[in-house]
Amino acid sequence: MIGITATIPVEIVFASGHKAIDLNNLFITAPHPEELVVRAERDGFAHNICAWIKGIYAVTLEEGLERIITVTGGDCSNTIALGEVLAARGVEVIPFAFPLDADRQELCIQMDRLRETLGTSWAAIRKTKTRLDGIRAGLSRLDQLTYRENRVSGLENHQFLVSSSDFGGDPETFQRELRSFIRKVEEREPFREEIRLGYLGVPPIFSGFYELIESLGARVVYNEVQRQFGMLDGKADIVDQYLAYTYPYSVEGRLADITKAIHERKLDGLIHYTQTFCYRQIYDILLRKNLPVPILTLEGDRPGPLDSRTGLRIETFIQMLKDRKP
Repeated sequence: MIGITATIPVEIVFASGHKAIDLNNLFITAPHPEELVVRAERDGFAHNICAWIKGIYAVTLEEGLERIITVTGGDCSNTIALGEVLAARGVEVIPFAFPLDADRQELCIQMDRLRETLGTSWAAIRKTKTRLDGIRAGLSRLDQLTYRENRVSGLENHQFLVSSSDFGGDPETFQRELRSFIRKVEEREPFREEIRLGYLGVPPIFSGFYELIESLGARVVYNEVQRQFGMLDGKADIVDQYLAYTYPYSVEGRLADITKAIHERKLDGLIHYTQTFCYRQIYDILLRKNLPVPILTLEGDRPGPLDSRTGLRIETFIQMLKDRKP
């Protein structure tokens, strides 16, 4: 099993005969994720370091992972130091960097370096991609059931898409569960919420977010970054697929993707989640400047239930959107 600190060309890992496991998912779904943050702080991580970094560190050690791939370009810059700390604890650390300028040649070099390190061939990688593309077609159907047919909740959409970064380490089991879920919800009565929302930014660290929104007569029908994890656009070439993945590159690609979703999914408003101590908070300036619908910006710090102040802000925002509708 190989841990990954963020989305990577996971086809390379599976083609090499290993299992990939997203350390973010492993951290946030742990029985007590807050205890993992505390462990990292006991080991010397400062309070003003992102809780996701601390959780990744602690869960790597708790699970006894011997090998991880760290995304050192296109994700959190703290990952570079995290990798060195884990290497000092005996973990083999393999770096992978998305080029900021989305240069095709540089991305090819990074992917080929990872291929050589893990000991697989491009033929095996292409075969694996074909297998995973079948699962991604199912995820695309799930997304359509969310915003076109209105039979999937925002939380359900989030859970499947966020898990597609590693397919739970077991693509075959993931595909069976996805097919079973789709068959079930295709018979479900459509949701009839008053407000349709988009969720921007990394997945939330707090719980109860989607449930609160739906209790207020709204529903998230667009999970931006989670949808990017799913690679739903069906690129035939694996390099093109990871060039189309907007998260690691400049904000222009994200703005285009979000703007398209606003019109296609008839969004009334957006909720932009930012993680405490993360540089990506600064992107809120550009999102507000360039997007045509109201935006509520929320900040999360440590894992745990949604706090009452944040809940009140969500409730007020949704009521404001209701008041705006004719």
